[in-house]
Amino acid sequence: MQPAELSAAGFSTYPPQAGEFARQHLILLRQLPLALAVIVLREVIRYDWRFPAERRTLESQFSWLESLPAEKRNQILGPFAQLSLSKEIAAFAWVSRPQEASEQMTADLWATHQIDGYHAAASSYAEAWRKDVPETAPSTPRLCVAVLGPGLRAAGYPLFRKLRPHGVFFPQVDPASNMQAILDKLSARLAADPLPHQHWYIDGGLAEAWSEARITRISWGELEPLRTAILQRMQSVIARPDAGPELLRTVLAETTPADVGLAGSAQDQVLSRFKISVFTEGSGTQIFATTFAQWTVREALRRAQPSTMVVRFAPRQRQLPMDQLLARTNSGNVPDPEGSLIDADMGVFYTWINQQRLTGSAQASFVAWSQELNQAVAVGPGFPRGTVSSTRVHLRQLLA
Repeated sequence: MQPAELSAAGFSTYPPQAGEFARQHLILLRQLPLALAVIVLREVIRYDWRFPAERRTLESQFSWLESLPAEKRNQILGPFAQLSLSKEIAAFAWVSRPQEASEQMTADLWATHQIDGYHAAASSYAEAWRKDVPETAPSTPRLCVAVLGPGLRAAGYPLFRKLRPHGVFFPQVDPASNMQAILDKLSARLAADPLPHQHWYIDGGLAEAWSEARITRISWGELEPLRTAILQRMQSVIARPDAGPELLRTVLAETTPADVGLAGSAQDQVLSRFKISVFTEGSGTQIFATTFAQWTVREALRRAQPSTMVVRFAPRQRQLPMDQLLARTNSGNVPDPEGSLIDADMGVFYTWINQQRLTGSAQASFVAWSQELNQAVAVGPGFPRGTVSSTRVHLRQLLA
């Protein structure tokens, strides 16, 4: 089947909003090259549980393509049309199962030495789109606060080495500073901009007790049942005689909230699907709390593009043979404070990098703080690069 043969009935198995979206843009979908149609439908089929920012991105691309004169659209899509895909890809049920089809297509492109051509086509497509439809800066400058929580310590380890050249290092933060100052700042920003999924709190341990339901909150402790269910699902695949990385990838990619006990409303599905993706797409997120925090904040920034992000890193368990960690036969394992600090410190730096990739990065602010050592670094407008402040400062002052 080729895109030109698409019909409205082909989307009957899609979730409600995804099916409606596809039918509304059926004329455009019929004009796409197969290599692009597979990837596009992989995103469309997930429309119902995408964050608002992701939906806007998808809608923007469709509107842009539909607005182009036919000659220009054909020029932009030409590199995709030049890719030669196997007959098996076209014969596969790529409309109803675009995720599997995209995996098969990727393997086919690698096998036929066309993967570089595909990447070049995707890059030129994205460049043309963003040239015609530039991203708009957020109305409120972004703020990200990264916290190294209690228990993260290592003798003689210099904190925030990679961030110091970009802002001001504060070696003497007032010991009276606490998480409440951060939560108060988060509440104030929420009151000024109450849109869904614009303000996040991610915790690599147990989240602070807080009654504000409008904050998107995810924590390692809260997700213990989900982590257990995902690990059991992984173990069941590994134990199969036909086990392999491809099969494991497919099974994890097809995991639904119902498979792991996360039933709920349509609105709940957005966050439930995100939580599942953290454990099915991230490497090590299922077993290391620091990796969980780093990957979760990365994905939240990339996908939801929030105005405010708070992430706190907590101690992780010590490294053991991977089969023990996956099988959870390590009940006697203990936290690794030194290794956790090093992991978390690097995670803080990666979080800043990921914030810099979003629009409005020049106006964004980033504050990193160690609860254990009472040290901090602040990056953004008003903080001179590569400087050290000898003044004792309260965390509230940095957040202001």
